[in-house]
Formats: sequence, C-alpha cells, structure tokens
Amino acid sequence: MKELLSPANLITVTGAVLTVVGIAAYLTGAANLSVPTLFYGFPIFLGGLALKTTELKPAKRVISKSDLIKVKEEGAPELAKVVNDVTRWRYGQNAHLESSLIALKLWDQENPPQLIEIEELKTDEGYGIRLRFKTEGVALSRWEDKQERLGRFFAKGMQAELRSSQEGELDLMIVPKQNEVQTTGQDGIS
Repeated sequence: MKELLSPANLITVTGAVLTVVGIAAYLTGAANLSVPTLFYGFPIFLGGLALKTTELKPAKRVISKSDLIKVKEEGAPELAKVVNDVTRWRYGQNAHLESSLIALKLWDQENPPQLIEIEELKTDEGYGIRLRFKTEGVALSRWEDKQERLGRFFAKGMQAELRSSQEGELDLMIVPKQNEVQTTGQDGIS
C-alpha cells in the first residue's frame, strides 16, 4: 500500500485525472474547464512519469515507530538523520546513502551497493543501527578495509561492525564504542 502512495504515483495520477477531465470537457464543449485542465494536467502527468523513472523506494524499516522515537531521543542525532534519510522516497539517485558511499570509496558506478533494510539496535553502551546492504559490485574486502572509518563517518563516538549474513549481503552495524574498563589491583595500580 505504501508503494502506491509514493509522491511520483500521486503526481502521475493527479496529472492523469486532470488530463482526462480536460479531454472530456473539450469533447463536451466546456471551454472554461478544458483549457486549464489540459494545460496543467498533461505536464503534471509527464512530470509524474519522469519522477517514476528515477524513483528509489525507502529501505525496509525493521524499527517500530516507538523505537524510532527512542533512537531520535536517546541515540546520536546523526543516526536519526540516517534513519530519516533512508526511510523516505528518493529521486534521481542510484542508491540510498549514495554520496556517503562515494566518499567512503565503497561505490561501483555500474553496480552500486543497495540498502535493503535498517534496524534499531539496543546495546549495553546505547543505541545503534544496522544497515543491510546488497554488496553488488563492491567486494567484502573493500568494506572490511574501511571498517574503522565507517563508524566515525556516520556519527561521532561510534564504531562499525561488519557481518556477512548471506552471499552478497552485508550487515553494517553502527554502535557506540565500548568503554574500555581499566582494572585496578589491590594496591590501586592498574
């Protein structure tokens, strides 16, 4: 149902309705109605079709609305921005997080990584997110080479963990850095 309510679909349907009303008004001789509806309806219809060709669906959200609010309130604000960015309709891009992946040199122009889903993670250290990618044309070794930078890139004080769940899929978990606990002996020397 959500796919039917994409902005491109709504614009296309609106333009088509206006165009049909304009044609019907023209055929019945209602010049006052036919000119404006055809004049506006047909370009709106074409604009909707153009948007449809460049449409990028939102990533599947494995986060409930209440948990999403927790991420925004308790998690790093940068993570909330990532969640908001990938869970909305995008136009004119090849993949979600395209500019970030290009900056991280994890981009293949012919076959870019595709974000499949996003999930909230609650750890002992705080909130994080899991991004599941189809790695497509970017080898797992390239992701592993950038692992240290990935966490810092998305939010300050975060670290990245990579897990390969299935062939051709990769889970990128961005979680808070674990606090290193220093142990002290009886004499107070660590």
